[in-house]
Amino acid sequence: HVQLVESGGGSVQAGGSLSLTCEASGLKYSSHCYAWFRQVPGKTREGVAALATGDASTRYGDSVKGRFTISRVNVKNTLYLQMTGLKPEDTAMYYCAALQSRLPPWWLLLPDKYSDWGQGTQVTVS
Repeated sequence: HVQLVESGGGSVQAGGSLSLTCEASGLKYSSHCYAWFRQVPGKTREGVAALATGDASTRYGDSVKGRFTISRVNVKNTLYLQMTGLKPEDTAMYYCAALQSRLPPWWLLLPDKYSDWGQGTQVTVS
Protein backbone atom coordinates (compact mmCIF):
# COMPACT_ATOMS: atom_id res chain seq x y z
CA HIS A 1 0.00 0.00 0.00
CA VAL A 2 1.55 3.28 -1.14
CA GLN A 3 1.30 6.21 1.21
CA LEU A 4 2.24 9.80 0.36
CA VAL A 5 2.36 12.48 3.02
CA GLU A 6 2.88 16.13 2.08
CA SER A 7 4.10 18.89 4.35
CA GLY A 8 5.55 22.38 4.14
CA GLY A 9 2.58 24.38 2.95
CA GLY A 10 1.68 27.70 4.50
CA SER A 11 1.18 31.38 3.87
CA VAL A 12 3.77 33.59 2.26
CA GLN A 13 3.93 37.02 0.71
CA ALA A 14 4.31 37.46 -3.02
CA GLY A 15 7.92 37.07 -4.07
CA GLY A 16 8.66 34.71 -1.22
CA SER A 17 9.66 31.05 -1.18
CA LEU A 18 8.32 27.80 0.20
CA SER A 19 9.51 24.23 0.08
CA LEU A 20 7.09 21.32 0.01
CA THR A 21 8.00 17.78 1.06
CA CYS A 22 6.35 14.50 0.15
CA GLU A 23 7.35 11.39 2.06
CA ALA A 24 6.59 8.18 0.20
CA SER A 25 6.30 4.70 1.63
CA GLY A 26 5.16 1.32 0.35
CA LEU A 27 6.72 1.66 -3.08
CA LYS A 28 7.76 -1.70 -4.50
CA TYR A 29 9.31 -1.06 -7.88
CA SER A 30 12.48 0.73 -8.89
CA SER A 31 11.02 2.91 -11.63
CA HIS A 32 8.53 5.49 -10.59
CA CYS A 33 7.07 8.75 -11.64
CA TYR A 34 6.46 11.45 -9.07
CA ALA A 35 4.64 14.70 -9.55
CA TRP A 36 3.24 17.74 -7.85
CA PHE A 37 -0.19 18.95 -8.83
CA ARG A 38 -2.25 21.84 -7.56
CA GLN A 39 -5.91 22.65 -7.51
CA VAL A 40 -8.12 25.57 -6.59
CA PRO A 41 -11.84 25.16 -5.97
CA GLY A 42 -13.82 25.06 -9.19
CA LYS A 43 -10.83 24.37 -11.40
CA THR A 44 -9.22 21.24 -12.75
CA ARG A 45 -6.08 19.82 -11.19
CA GLU A 46 -2.98 21.38 -12.77
CA GLY A 47 0.34 19.66 -13.29
CA VAL A 48 3.11 21.67 -11.63
CA ALA A 49 6.23 19.52 -11.84
CA ALA A 50 7.09 15.89 -12.43
CA LEU A 51 10.09 13.62 -12.18
CA ALA A 52 10.75 10.20 -13.68
CA THR A 53 13.22 8.11 -11.72
CA GLY A 54 14.15 5.89 -14.66
CA ASP A 55 16.01 8.59 -16.58
CA ALA A 56 15.86 11.38 -13.97
CA SER A 57 13.94 13.55 -16.40
CA THR A 58 11.81 16.41 -15.14
CA ARG A 59 8.93 18.34 -16.57
CA TYR A 60 7.36 21.61 -15.47
CA GLY A 61 4.12 23.39 -16.10
CA ASP A 62 4.52 26.56 -18.14
CA SER A 63 3.32 28.78 -15.30
CA VAL A 64 6.07 27.65 -12.93
CA LYS A 65 9.09 27.16 -15.21
CA GLY A 66 12.12 28.94 -13.86
CA ARG A 67 10.55 29.40 -10.43
CA PHE A 68 9.87 25.88 -9.12
CA THR A 69 12.26 22.95 -8.83
CA ILE A 70 11.34 19.32 -8.24
CA SER A 71 13.86 16.98 -6.68
CA ARG A 72 14.06 13.70 -4.86
CA VAL A 73 16.29 12.05 -2.29
CA ASN A 74 16.36 8.41 -3.31
CA VAL A 75 17.41 6.83 -0.02
CA LYS A 76 14.70 8.69 1.85
CA ASN A 77 12.02 8.18 -0.81
CA THR A 78 11.24 11.84 -0.33
CA LEU A 79 10.11 14.25 -2.98
CA TYR A 80 10.58 18.01 -2.76
CA LEU A 81 9.18 21.05 -4.50
CA GLN A 82 11.18 24.22 -4.04
CA MET A 83 9.06 27.23 -4.92
CA THR A 84 10.53 30.68 -5.40
CA GLY A 85 9.17 33.94 -6.74
CA LEU A 86 5.72 32.98 -5.53
CA LYS A 87 2.73 34.80 -6.96
CA PRO A 88 -0.86 35.09 -5.71
CA GLU A 89 -1.93 32.85 -8.59
CA ASP A 90 0.19 30.06 -7.09
CA THR A 91 -2.33 29.85 -4.25
CA ALA A 92 -3.79 26.34 -4.28
CA MET A 93 -3.90 22.98 -2.57
CA TYR A 94 -0.75 21.14 -3.62
CA TYR A 95 -0.80 17.37 -4.02
CA CYS A 96 1.96 14.83 -4.34
CA ALA A 97 1.32 11.91 -6.70
CA ALA A 98 3.18 8.73 -7.62
CA LEU A 99 2.97 5.97 -10.17
CA GLN A 100 4.95 2.72 -9.90
CA SER A 101 5.57 2.57 -13.61
CA ARG A 102 7.12 4.55 -16.41
CA LEU A 103 5.41 7.26 -18.38
CA PRO A 104 6.39 8.97 -21.61
CA PRO A 105 7.54 12.54 -20.92
CA TRP A 106 4.46 14.10 -22.47
CA TRP A 107 2.24 12.28 -19.95
CA LEU A 108 4.15 13.21 -16.78
CA LEU A 109 1.90 16.17 -15.95
CA LEU A 110 -1.42 14.44 -16.58
CA PRO A 111 -3.18 13.75 -13.26
CA ASP A 112 -5.21 10.80 -14.54
CA LYS A 113 -1.99 8.83 -15.14
CA TYR A 114 -1.15 8.68 -11.43
CA SER A 115 -2.47 6.00 -9.10
CA ASP A 116 -1.42 7.23 -5.66
CA TRP A 117 -2.07 10.60 -4.09
CA GLY A 118 -1.33 12.44 -0.89
CA GLN A 119 -3.87 14.39 1.12
CA GLY A 120 -2.60 17.78 0.00
CA THR A 121 -1.04 20.80 1.62
CA GLN A 122 -2.32 24.35 1.25
CA VAL A 123 -0.16 27.12 -0.16
CA THR A 124 -1.44 30.68 0.12
CA VAL A 125 0.36 33.63 -1.47
CA SER A 126 -0.83 37.14 -0.70
